[in-house]
Amino acid sequence: MTSIRRWLLGWLIFGMAATSVVAAFAIFHTARGEASELFDYELRTVALSLPSNLRGVALGKQREPDLGDLADDRIVIEIWEHGDQPVYHSAQAPVLERLPPGFNTVRHGDNQWRTFGVDQNDRYVQVAQPVSVREDLALQLALHTLWPLGVLLPVTIVLVLLVVARGLGPIGGLSRALATRSIDSLEPLRLDGSVPVEIRPLVEALNDLLQRLHTASQAQRTFIADAAHELRSPLAALKLQLQAASRDGTLKGEGHALERVEQRVNRIIHLVQQLLTLAHEDAQPVASMVPVSLRRIGEQAVSDFSLLAELHEIDLGLECEGARTPNDAYTVLAEPHGMSVLLGNLVNNAIRHTPAGGRVDVILRRAGEQVGCEVVDSGSGIPEAELERVFDRFYRGTESKGEGSGLGLAIVSRIAGRHRLSLSLRNNSGRPGLSVAVSGLRAHDAEAPLPAAS
Repeated sequence: MTSIRRWLLGWLIFGMAATSVVAAFAIFHTARGEASELFDYELRTVALSLPSNLRGVALGKQREPDLGDLADDRIVIEIWEHGDQPVYHSAQAPVLERLPPGFNTVRHGDNQWRTFGVDQNDRYVQVAQPVSVREDLALQLALHTLWPLGVLLPVTIVLVLLVVARGLGPIGGLSRALATRSIDSLEPLRLDGSVPVEIRPLVEALNDLLQRLHTASQAQRTFIADAAHELRSPLAALKLQLQAASRDGTLKGEGHALERVEQRVNRIIHLVQQLLTLAHEDAQPVASMVPVSLRRIGEQAVSDFSLLAELHEIDLGLECEGARTPNDAYTVLAEPHGMSVLLGNLVNNAIRHTPAGGRVDVILRRAGEQVGCEVVDSGSGIPEAELERVFDRFYRGTESKGEGSGLGLAIVSRIAGRHRLSLSLRNNSGRPGLSVAVSGLRAHDAEAPLPAAS
């Protein structure tokens, strides 16, 4: 995968390194050339500045002239008078032959020498220096000119790293903003002064895409809601007509046939109602959290499904565990309608899958500041291989015997996700039945009295 950061850093650092190498090579050779010219100037200066009374040969007849720091450069001085008569030669230095005036380079023994000769009235002065000494000194001077470049290169690389990281910062911020969004958040990205001009077209394109996704999602939800709403009324009317025709005898047929027709109509009505509930939940991606009594919702669910439980000969009840007071309302921060639908679907699903003579318990639990609920039935349970799939939409287990639509637990999962609750499903240990537990609700006011029934 191509990385803009690696591409920029690689080429910038490589370019600076290559440029620095070329610059160092040029500086090095230029410094060596300048140093060679400087040493030639040094030889000429020494030759022209020697005193006129300088005499003696390498036997110490006259003291060596004071050349200061130049003495460290192994400069050899030779003087001839009256043609070829030598009158001075530096102590402990090889004797070089007299060379023509000006600069010359000669080999003497194992070394090369750079010489400068000049005629002065009746004498000839020749100053020489080993080329190896000049090369060593030139190399030192050249290296001294390169150390700022050696310091500048790593400093520049660090600066490039910081600048590239800062320059790509808005892209990283945009990525984090998109990564932290929920699946239902389709609001446009905010454009402010911190968004660079180069990234603005990308942000505008993303906002356009989000707007189109929002429109498509809204259209889908509207279609489901409209379809469910349009189907519910004629199906209810059809059921009323079937019941009326059955009572007045205008509908002829066997009783079990009419019963099957009514069962199928009831199932379709239940499916439409579930679709309408699912569309309502999808249309509210963000839950509006307010204090709500979980105990009141549990009592309402038990009351709403008591007739259905009695019809199926099922014992339906509510239990409160960990209550702090006798009238503990189990007040939590939640969305009232969503919690009512969640608990209602769990109770309805438990009753539909529990045989006659069974039991369904709604249990409220408090653990410190956390409140949860659990619906336990004595039905046949769910095969372990299907526990992870029962929350899928329209999925009904292979051993399902109820008349459900396959949307009940999907709606429960959707509401739990909006509330950021944990939802666990397990078969009862040591006895038949299923347990569905909801946890993660935050207690709001543990001592609030139970609201009066309306």
